[in-house]
Amino acid sequence: MISRRDWLGRLGSGVAALSLGGLSGEAIAGAQVEEPLVDSVRTALSSAVANSAPPVPEFSDTDGRLTYLRWLGAMSSRLRQRKPEWQERKEFLQTVWYESKRAGLETSLVLGLIQVESGFRKFVVSSAGARGYMQVMPFWTRVIGDGDASKLFHMQTNLRFGCVILRHYLDREKGDLFMALGRYNGSRGKAAYPDAVLASRRAWEYTDPSAVAPR
Repeated sequence: MISRRDWLGRLGSGVAALSLGGLSGEAIAGAQVEEPLVDSVRTALSSAVANSAPPVPEFSDTDGRLTYLRWLGAMSSRLRQRKPEWQERKEFLQTVWYESKRAGLETSLVLGLIQVESGFRKFVVSSAGARGYMQVMPFWTRVIGDGDASKLFHMQTNLRFGCVILRHYLDREKGDLFMALGRYNGSRGKAAYPDAVLASRRAWEYTDPSAVAPR
């Protein structure tokens, strides 16, 4: 297994290859591995994916909404190459925002993972059978859903499952993103997949102009 120091040191060299220009590259889809879950965890995960409320962001103040709209505009511009239709792009980004925030994940991390796993293709299926944007393995619908794997091609369902699963792996790995990403991809302990996702994440990071202090 590669050491953490070596892994961190290699990230910089991978950023250029998987920056915005890397959107045209091939996806690196993997496969989560089915593992036994204790009843309490299974119940919690089932509850987390069961709520089918529409992904409409809510804000406590005007500033929060304006921050979201600026983020949406910036991400829409970056994603136009992959999703030329504005309405589809808007709905996708709105759902990514909603589901990532709901799961306590960075939106840039989720977008980076989607880029690597599926190349932003809704109906892609990996050789292992993983489906959709976040390449969710069908067994998850049996373990924590209603057993209908076809729903993984539904945008919100796929993003909901993917974000809940990644959050679960982060919690299981006690916040260790390197290990959690490897577990998500079915390659725990190997650097290639975490390298790719974290390098790809750089293309989706966003700093709100209003948060930058004037000089």
